[in-house]
Amino acid sequence: MDAHQTSLPGGHISTELRINDRIRVAEVRLVGPNGETVGIVPTADALRLAQEADLDLVEVAPTARPPVCKLMDYGKFKYENAQKAREARRNQTNVVIKEMKLRPKIDQHDYETKKGHVVRFLKAGDKVKITIMFRGREQHRPELGFRLLQRLAEDVDDLGFVESKPKQDGRNMIMVLGPHKKKSEAKAEVKAAKSAAAAERAASEAEEKAERTAANAQRGTTKKERGRSENLDPEIDA
Repeated sequence: MDAHQTSLPGGHISTELRINDRIRVAEVRLVGPNGETVGIVPTADALRLAQEADLDLVEVAPTARPPVCKLMDYGKFKYENAQKAREARRNQTNVVIKEMKLRPKIDQHDYETKKGHVVRFLKAGDKVKITIMFRGREQHRPELGFRLLQRLAEDVDDLGFVESKPKQDGRNMIMVLGPHKKKSEAKAEVKAAKSAAAAERAASEAEEKAERTAANAQRGTTKKERGRSENLDPEIDA
């Protein structure tokens, strides 16, 4: 089976391109190394051109009629594609959903604590699922949960927005807050803040060291001056 073809259901699927003598069609639509169109040529002629240019003949569009092949350095092509894939994975945003649970009759202190956690999550670029848990007769007063969720959304609107409006889910009421900043942006800001703090600490330590050095030098000068003064005998009049 050729490398670009799929196997039976459940089997392996290869994404490798056919190159050089693995291209077994009679003719191909040839593209030059700089993207220029050469035209439809016999595969044998295309292979000869690839050898003369010290390049590979790579089938880039196998389903075309005839298949499209390009002259290129296949090893370099694979390396650059792997680099791009790694960079894309590195920059990919990992969506994390944190969860915070509240009671509809939460007291002010607990509310501030819970809000603090929500603020921290949003600053880190994470989504937050807010769940209001109703018990007993509280289930008959959903407006308590709605007002609490609305209050929380307003308190953190500078950091996040309501991505999913409050909705009843059995005994609970749920709302999802999304961060204004992307995860990558939040990480970059945290990294920049750490670098700035480290630079400030280094500057402060250097300043303290300079002050200690100056103080030690001053004490040394004072001590020398005192020593010279003590070694001078006073003149006694005869």
